[in-house]
Amino acid sequence: MAGILAKGTRAPGFTLHVTPDQKLSLDEFAGRRVILAFYPADWSPVCGDQMSLYNHVLPEFRRHGADLLGISVDGAWCHQSFARDRKLHFALLSDFEPKGDVAKSYGAYRSADGVAERALFVIDEKGMIVWSYCSPIAVNPGADGIMDVLETLPPLEKKHGPAKSAHNVA
Repeated sequence: MAGILAKGTRAPGFTLHVTPDQKLSLDEFAGRRVILAFYPADWSPVCGDQMSLYNHVLPEFRRHGADLLGISVDGAWCHQSFARDRKLHFALLSDFEPKGDVAKSYGAYRSADGVAERALFVIDEKGMIVWSYCSPIAVNPGADGIMDVLETLPPLEKKHGPAKSAHNVA
């Protein structure tokens, strides 16, 4: 693998299922900051801990004007069950079919395993990657790197609320 997309790269656009009958596009977040958290699979211990941690610090992400999107190759039904069980309040997107296409476009697909890497991206309001990190697959990368980057970015104007709040899992 050549590595994940680096800082200064335009974030590739995508449209993925957020529920079995609804899709969400990166374009819907234009003018907002977005954190993409690629992860291998729902229900695995490290992934569960990572997504639960992000759910806990979600108010801090939003305070810095950033929306969080989790992405894995699991299907939308699996995501719904996982999000409900973990009481997640952010969208989980299904990179299921064609399998891993979005993860591949970000350089975050493990072809040998058929899952996404544990990769993080912070995208600014202009659609540029301002930070990226790929953690070892068995290691929860935590939220410190994301917070460090968000704290260095200038404040956003307060004209936008969270994008597509209807897609936030309650």
